[in-house]
Amino acid sequence: MTQTLRDLLDAAARGVFPPDDGGTTVVPQHAHRHAGVIAFTAHAVVFTDEDERWVRGALAAVDCDPLAAALHPRFLADFMARTGRVHDTVDALLVGAPLPGRPPLALREIADSGHPRVAAARGHRDEVRAWAADGGVVALGRGVAGRLEVSVEVAEGARHRGLGRDLVAAALRLADEPVWARVSPGNARSLRAFLAASYRPVGAEALLSATARSADCSGSRS
Repeated sequence: MTQTLRDLLDAAARGVFPPDDGGTTVVPQHAHRHAGVIAFTAHAVVFTDEDERWVRGALAAVDCDPLAAALHPRFLADFMARTGRVHDTVDALLVGAPLPGRPPLALREIADSGHPRVAAARGHRDEVRAWAADGGVVALGRGVAGRLEVSVEVAEGARHRGLGRDLVAAALRLADEPVWARVSPGNARSLRAFLAASYRPVGAEALLSATARSADCSGSRS
C-alpha cells in the first residue's frame, strides 16, 4: 500500500521511521499550502506535486553526500525555482505525546478571531485555537498534512522564567493526539523549552510555501 505524507508522520510520532537506507521517498503534497522536505535519520521524504523524475534528477545533480542532498541549498534553490515557492530556514522537527491532566498554568481561550496570534496562526494552519496566559499565548492548529502543530508567543517582559516551557507543555494537555513543533536550531532557548517539556526531536524540515512566512517570537514557527 502506498504511504501518504500523513502516514509517514503518524508513524514517526509512534517512533516508527523510514528505513535508514540513505534513500528518498517522494510523496504528493497533502494540500497546496505546503511542499517541502523532511529529513529523518539516513532517509529523506520530499513532498511535492512535481514529477518524481524531476525530484530524483535534481537530487542526483547535487554534488554532496547523498544523505545530505535533500536539504542541500542547491536542491532547495532548484526546488523553489521549479515550484515558484519560498523557503526561509531548515527547522528541527519535534513531536510530543498528549498528556493527561490540567495544563501547568492558568489559561483562558481567546474568543477574538482577530487576535494577532490567532490571525498569524491562521495564515499557516486550519482549525486554529489559542489560549492566553499571563505573559504569553499558545496556539494549536492543523498544519502540514493535517498534523496538529503548536506555536507560542512570550512577551518580552515575561521571558527567562520558564513560561515558554510551560506553554508548550500546556499544549500536550490541551490535545488528544501528538503535537508537532518546528523550531529554528539556532534558537537554543526555545529548543531547550520543548525538550524540557518532553517533546522528542524526530528530524529536520524545510517547508516551501506559496507565500512568505515569518517566525514567531518564541522561535517556534507561527
